[in-house]
Amino acid sequence: MNTADLEICYLSANEAIKKFKNKSISPVELLQEIIKRIESINPEINAFNQLYFEKALKEAKKSEDKYFSDALTLPLDGLPTAIKDEVSIDGQINTMGSQMFKNNLSRHTDIDVERIVNSGAIIHARSTCPEFSLTSFTHSILNGVSKNPWNLNFSPGGSSGGSGASLAAGMTTIATGSDIGGSIRIPASACGIVGYKPPYGRNPIAHPFNLDHYCVVGPMARTVSDCALMQNVMCGPHPNDITTISPKKTLSLDYENIKGWKIAYSLDLGFFEVDETVEKNTLEAVEKFKTLGASVNEIKLNWKKEEVDSTCYSHYAGGAFFRTLAEVPEDERQEMTEYAQMYAKLSDLHFKAIAEDKKIYSDELGAYLGYTSRDCANVAGEMYLEISPILEEYDILICPTNCLPSVKADMDLKKDKVIINNKVQEGPDVSWCMSYPFNILGRLPVLAVPSGFSNLGVPTGIQLVSKAFCDEKVFQGGYNFEKLDPWLNSKEKWPLIG
Repeated sequence: MNTADLEICYLSANEAIKKFKNKSISPVELLQEIIKRIESINPEINAFNQLYFEKALKEAKKSEDKYFSDALTLPLDGLPTAIKDEVSIDGQINTMGSQMFKNNLSRHTDIDVERIVNSGAIIHARSTCPEFSLTSFTHSILNGVSKNPWNLNFSPGGSSGGSGASLAAGMTTIATGSDIGGSIRIPASACGIVGYKPPYGRNPIAHPFNLDHYCVVGPMARTVSDCALMQNVMCGPHPNDITTISPKKTLSLDYENIKGWKIAYSLDLGFFEVDETVEKNTLEAVEKFKTLGASVNEIKLNWKKEEVDSTCYSHYAGGAFFRTLAEVPEDERQEMTEYAQMYAKLSDLHFKAIAEDKKIYSDELGAYLGYTSRDCANVAGEMYLEISPILEEYDILICPTNCLPSVKADMDLKKDKVIINNKVQEGPDVSWCMSYPFNILGRLPVLAVPSGFSNLGVPTGIQLVSKAFCDEKVFQGGYNFEKLDPWLNSKEKWPLIG
C-alpha cells in the first residue's frame, strides 16, 4: 500500500484552494493522497462508515478541469469533504448510526447540507456518529467504536466524532457536524481541531430539528479561517426553514488584531468540576490572549448544576430528540444500541413525571426529569440574565470546552463512571462536557479551538463565546489566538498513528 503524502493531506482548505488556483496541486492529487491515508488508517480509527471514492474522483476531475482552464469555480470546489452520517444526501445511505436504518437509501438532500453539496465540495466519505447522534462519544452496534487518533484508547468525542477524528488524522480537508448539546465542540476539543456552533437560526436545518433552539449544524475544520470559509457557504436564510434569519452574515477569512479587547474567562461556569490539565491549559490560553493586547478578567457565574442539567435533559426527553426513540415499539428496541434504549426509557419516565406533576430524579442522568417547557424557559431566562451583562461588557468569554480531555472510546453509560479530580461525576454522558449550557442559550455564537495537550496525549480545548449573533467576534478572537501557535500545521503537531 502506498504511503500518503501527509504534507498534502494536512493542507488547510484555504491553502488547498490557493494551490488549485496556481496549479501547484490539483483536486485529484489532493483526493488521491487523502484516499491513501484513509485506506491506511481508517480501519484502526473507524472515523468513516461509508466511502465514495469512485464518484469523488470523478467529481475531483471536474473541479481540476475548471481550475486548469481558469473557469469560474465554486466556494469549496475540489475540497475533500466528510459529511456526518445523520443527514440525507440524494443517492447515499443515511444510517444515522442505527442498524434499523442500515439500508436507508436517501431520495432527497436535506437542507442541512444542501449548500455544501452544491458548493463544489467533493464528498468522499460519511463520518461516523453514535446512534441517532445521542451521546458525547462515538460508538454503536452498527458502526463499532470510533477512536481518537491521538490515543486510540480514548474517544474522539461525539456526536460528530467521526468528523473530528478524520480531520485530526488527515483523512479529510473539511467536515460537517451538528450540535444539540456540544456535538461539534466536544470532538473539536478532544481531537485538536476547530468547530463552530453558530447562533440558532443562522444555518438552515430540516424540520423538525429546525424548531429546536438547542440544535444547529455547523462547520468543522483544522483552522479558524477554514471554519469561516465553510460557514459562509452554510449560512443564510432558506425558503424551507422558517427559523433562518436575514440577512446572511458573511465572515472574513482574516482579521485585524484584538489589541484593546476586554476578555472574560470562567474555569467552571459556576458548577463544573474541571480536570487539572484542562484548567492549566485554559489558564495558559488566557495568558496568550494577554500577549495579544487584550485585558483579561476572571468572572463568576452562579449557574446551578441541578437546574441546568435538569433543563437540558427534560428538553431532550420532551422534544423530538429522545421522544422519537420512545415511539419505537418495545419489540423493536432491542435493535438499538443500549444507550438509545436507555434514552427511550428516560423519555417514558419524563412524560410519566409530567403526567403526575412531579419531578423524578434519574440516577443514570444525574438530573431530574419532569421539567415542563415553562420550567426550562425560566431556567434559560435566568441563565441569560446573569451572563448577558458580562457579554455586553466583554468582547468574548473564554471557558474550557470539556472538563476532561476525553473518556474511553467504548464508554458504557450504565457501567462506566466519569471521574474528575478523584470525584465521581453524576450523569456520565455530558458530565465531562462544558458545552451544553450554550445550547440552552441558543442564540450565542461559540467557537471551539485547541488549547494544548493533556498528559494522555489527547488535546484539550477552549470555547470562545460572544453575545447573540456576534459571530465575527469569536472568529476574530480565534483567528488571532491561532496565529500564536498554528495547530496541525507542522509535522510535530500530527497524530503519530500511521
